Amino acid sequence: MAGGKLLEGKVALVTGGGRGIGRDFSLMLAANGAKVLVNDLGSTEKGEGADLFPAMEVAKEIRDAGGEAEVNHDSVSDFAAAQGMVDQAMDTFGRLDIVINNAGILRDVIFHKMTEDDWDSVIGVHLKGAFGVSRAAATVFRNQESGVFVHMTSTSGLIGNFGQANYAAAKLGIVGLSKSISLDMARFNVRSNCISPFAWSRMIGTIPIGDEAQRERVEKIKQMTPAKIAPVAVALASDAAKDVTGQIFAVRNNEIFLMGQSRPLRSVHRSEGWTPDSVLEHAFPSMKASFYGPDRSADVFNWDPV
Repeated sequence: MAGGKLLEGKVALVTGGGRGIGRDFSLMLAANGAKVLVNDLGSTEKGEGADLFPAMEVAKEIRDAGGEAEVNHDSVSDFAAAQGMVDQAMDTFGRLDIVINNAGILRDVIFHKMTEDDWDSVIGVHLKGAFGVSRAAATVFRNQESGVFVHMTSTSGLIGNFGQANYAAAKLGIVGLSKSISLDMARFNVRSNCISPFAWSRMIGTIPIGDEAQRERVEKIKQMTPAKIAPVAVALASDAAKDVTGQIFAVRNNEIFLMGQSRPLRSVHRSEGWTPDSVLEHAFPSMKASFYGPDRSADVFNWDPV
């Protein structure tokens, strides 16, 4: 295939690899020499139904370009199916080196109207799915003493957005999962990082447009194609990034950001200890200058994509 061969001899599993960002991950991994297992249930952006064709089309495109690819149509939210994906990669290609946890759905609704199913469905695909696939791959990675995880997070969790409590909780949970993997599996030369992608996709296409400002924001997002995200994922998957682990990167068109992680900002102490009154009178006022406001992603990333 045309392109570099950073990943020659590697095998990658991409969940949600048939459409959107996942499709570009699959294609660029293959273009850089990886054999790819393209997982995609083919459901709607809300997680309904199934369609075999997206994964099959991506695999065919990879093969037509001279690469190797197979498909898997199972749901990442099924723990046994997640194990089956890893088993399929091993049975088909003889190894597994890269896992990209990209599969996702949206059930956006204001919090006081969110149902149990809205919550369970999103947590099941994003957070449980990332855990299930990662856990299955961890045994392989441990035994071969190498491996790379790349997980998709979101500024909905890192910063905040309206109507996405389920999605935000799942995506911030994935950050904790990634950091834990990076710590627990470092001894086996296994790395784990997160990418927070800005890109137009079917899921972003569900954003309701209520006014002209929202319409302008959506038009700007449309400029940010999924293909802009893939180079960072491929770079993270390569051996050349062997010292990069436990990090969170945001990718916005031609910009790459290293995102912060929770660390102490300010502290106060009283030698005699605290009472509720002294917390209210001393601690909170002392820290108020460093409080975070009710920001959304668009408030923080408030300039046009570069």
